[in-house]
Formats: sequence, C-alpha cells, structure tokens
Amino acid sequence: MADTPLTINFAMVLMGLSLHVLIWEKLPDWGTWFNTLISQMPKPLAYLYDAWHCPYCFGFWVVLMLHVLTGQFTVLSLEVMPDYLGVAAEPIAWFLDALVGALLILFGSLLLKAVSGPALTGHQKVMAFKQAQMEKSD
Repeated sequence: MADTPLTINFAMVLMGLSLHVLIWEKLPDWGTWFNTLISQMPKPLAYLYDAWHCPYCFGFWVVLMLHVLTGQFTVLSLEVMPDYLGVAAEPIAWFLDALVGALLILFGSLLLKAVSGPALTGHQKVMAFKQAQMEKSD
C-alpha cells in the first residue's frame, strides 16, 4: 500500500458539530416547545437525549448517520480498504471513520467553549462602553 497523505473531510465534522450545538445548546433556550417535546418523549428516547449530550458520544453516531445519508467519509483514505479484509472492510471503515469524526467533534466543541467565554466578555465590555458613550453624549 503506497504512502498516502491523511486527508480529512471537515464538512462531516462541521455538520455534526452544528447539529450538536443546535440540539443541546440552542434549541433548549428557544422557548419552551423543545423542552416540552423532550419531556414527552418515551423513556428510551429521553435517555438517549441525556446520554448523547456528550459531543463524543453524539459525534460517533451522527458521523455514522451522515455517512449513510451523504456517502462521504471524514478520513478520505478509508474509502479504499485493503482487499484482505473482505466483507468486513466496509463496517470497519465506517467504525474507524465514526471514531475519528467523534474525536474531531469533541475537539470542536471544547474549542468553541474555550473561545466563547472571552468572546462574550469582550462583547459585553464593548456594549457597556457604547452605552456609556451614548449616556455621556445625552
């Protein structure tokens, strides 16, 4: 097998991370309809909602789902697996791809949280400064 560079398809990761942010960080704050929907779900589905709050856990399953829906891989070199794996090649490729995607989604989630604190503080200071300037000019 020739040495091939590791090429990552970040589209899958960005779609998964976007879904995670939407489902666990944004929708619960957009009125009461989403939280009511979650509270009315059957117990097994409500458990999955709680359990998949973890970006890594959610990331694994969403990358598998996105692979089925789009046919894309996160790690492009997994599209061609060795012949000696036979029929196991495709499930192994999907599993490994989902692991990599989950790790990248976890990393992205941690990165967003690390950046959002200072960004929010900066925004609040700018808004307070603008408000002070407006009050001073009145």
